[in-house]
Amino acid sequence: MSELFDAVDALLASRAVLPPPAERKRLRAAHGLTIDEVATALKVRRATVSGWESGKTEPRPPERDAYARLLDKLAELYPATPADTAAPAPDTEVPTASTAVPAPAEARTPSADRASEAAVMTAPGNTQAPAPAAPATAPRPARTTGPSSTSGRGGPRKAAPAGTPSGGTDPRFENGPLAVVDVEDGQVLAYCAGGLVLEVPAKSLPALVDWTLREAELGQPKLSGPGKDADPLLVLTAAACERYGLPVTLTEEERVAGRLPEGHKVIKQLVRAQWQLTKRGFGPWARIYRPATGSERACVQLCIPSWNALDTRFWGTAGQLPPAELARVLGVYASRVMTPRGSTAVTGLELMTALHPPTRASAPDAHGKRHSEHNPGSLGKDAIDPVRFPPCEVPDGHPALKDLPRFHVRGPGEKLSEEAYDWARPMTDAECTLRHLVGIDVNMAFAAGANGLAVGLGEATHVKAPVFDPKLPGSWLVDLSHVDLSRVKVGKEWVELNGSLLPSPFTPKGERPEGPAWYATPTVAYAAELGYEVRPIEAWARYDNGRYLDGWYQRLRDAYLATMADLGVDAGLAPADFLAAMDGYQDRDPELGLVVSAIKATVKGGLGKLRERPRAEGWRPGEPWRALSRPTWRPDIRAAVISRTRINLHRKIVKHASFTGQYPIAILSDCVVYAADGPSPLDFLPYRQGKPLPGGFALGVNPGLVKWEGTQSVLWGEEVREKFSAPELNLARYIKDGTVTDADNGE
Repeated sequence: MSELFDAVDALLASRAVLPPPAERKRLRAAHGLTIDEVATALKVRRATVSGWESGKTEPRPPERDAYARLLDKLAELYPATPADTAAPAPDTEVPTASTAVPAPAEARTPSADRASEAAVMTAPGNTQAPAPAAPATAPRPARTTGPSSTSGRGGPRKAAPAGTPSGGTDPRFENGPLAVVDVEDGQVLAYCAGGLVLEVPAKSLPALVDWTLREAELGQPKLSGPGKDADPLLVLTAAACERYGLPVTLTEEERVAGRLPEGHKVIKQLVRAQWQLTKRGFGPWARIYRPATGSERACVQLCIPSWNALDTRFWGTAGQLPPAELARVLGVYASRVMTPRGSTAVTGLELMTALHPPTRASAPDAHGKRHSEHNPGSLGKDAIDPVRFPPCEVPDGHPALKDLPRFHVRGPGEKLSEEAYDWARPMTDAECTLRHLVGIDVNMAFAAGANGLAVGLGEATHVKAPVFDPKLPGSWLVDLSHVDLSRVKVGKEWVELNGSLLPSPFTPKGERPEGPAWYATPTVAYAAELGYEVRPIEAWARYDNGRYLDGWYQRLRDAYLATMADLGVDAGLAPADFLAAMDGYQDRDPELGLVVSAIKATVKGGLGKLRERPRAEGWRPGEPWRALSRPTWRPDIRAAVISRTRINLHRKIVKHASFTGQYPIAILSDCVVYAADGPSPLDFLPYRQGKPLPGGFALGVNPGLVKWEGTQSVLWGEEVREKFSAPELNLARYIKDGTVTDADNGE
């Protein structure tokens, strides 16, 4: 009988009653809990809890029962008030604070209306959640506003489309991380994330900075215990630039210099008001600050889209959006990644430091005082001396190579060359009889390559004739020319393959190495995994190491998955359902589509910044350049991530070939092209009862899984190669839409 009772209890738990999604969010926020804390307690991903609160998904047992229990307890502590549930009366408005006003009706676009309808602004301290956004076709409800306030928190907090961040639970940053400043009918308005619009009284740029720090309540809490809160970000529209004495666009000379001249009138205004600029001056991303006093920081970040701050290669059309929509796009990015600190590449690098600050407070000394000390697991506060870098790891012109002859060309035995794939081969006769070329693309490939990867945290140690250790990060000089892809180990078994149809895993161009060359640890480890002996000649080993990028990966993964879920592409979808969900996903919410692109650019750009090259600056070969002064100038970490990403891809290719006899025709970075009878990835990926080949390619949204990139005909491929007289033209570069172009896409 007890078994029957247990079964009944399980049925009841599976249907545990939950409050509506908006109430779930209200209860969590009322107790000061973050989504991450709830996710950790329930042992689920952050995106999962976010989906429950947005109504996109519903929890299932056993998490459903635990989640219901949490909400029941919170409801006892924070019962709903009439203000939490009452609908606004028709055609009524409550007087607002003088520091906050709704956007003028004539200035709002339809999408701005969608982002600002159907909610109420609460009094300070009230934790009610916004009401769900009304459908775009629904009648527009009456606008209501909150009670008067003198702290900048008054004004309408509007419900917004999925993926719109609202103000944080930290009362210091009640109005969110950023604001887009615009001028309408002579009035300066600040559009915040979540639909709030503040009236700005500042008449000059120094006054605007002062208002931002004293009254606007903008910013973002730190991402790590020893870290620092994010400074508020102001995005100035063209109209705001004119209002505050800045040019709408830069001259050619200013654009090349990346900044306004020192004598510009606005810079003089800032100097008179005792504000300072960082060394990069007043450019598209400017930082205006006063030296910190104790723990108090006084710093505001500016972003000027009309100066190309939001590069179209990474942000698409974001720079041309109306203020409310731009605030939403940047607000979602800020809440899920971090407040932008510059380009997506700069932000990707800054995110690493924000998650692993270089220093922390020590334990109290004998006098009870704390001191700054090294934060374990970080890269520290001091850059590695350029001349102490291994010569094999640095790019040409680096100070570590200053003794080389001027026009010396380093070969594989002198230079580490871990780069992404750019490989192609002619089609076989059998492949030419098939009808389609199908491209698949690895989601967030380089982020997945960083996950769980041990990298060096400090300087390298030179070792002669070392014994290879696959767990030791470093660079290894070893001969891998004896590895024969015609016979390799897959798992524990030797398999026979057509090695001539496979790229070498050891070189970016897929060519078989001809002798000793420098490789990162994942590449050498893969040679051993394939069943071949490796005997390094020498190495630069990093004994001080750790999984520095794990938190970085997790933050970007969660940001990507949460935004894709908002666009209707959830994790765990069946293969056919996933392909259907991906079809036109960006068109469902183009603004969130821009966020997805920016998140992906943050991954690639952040890794690229680890080996930033000289940017003019009057640099000469052999001299240090500005980026070398950063602790995060670490070409060895970049090489390790790219090595592991390329090896991960090759491992899947080998597994696929050993099981199906199919070989890739072209590979570009994380895109692979196969010949197939049908136009879909399901026409050649070996799914059985909905399950993918273990260790092979699998369709899905998670980083490391693949999506459909594009399909063209085999005839198209042959015609393109014939037209350009290039039998090995890389078709993966053009598989998406079939257009052959040399346009820069930011890769």
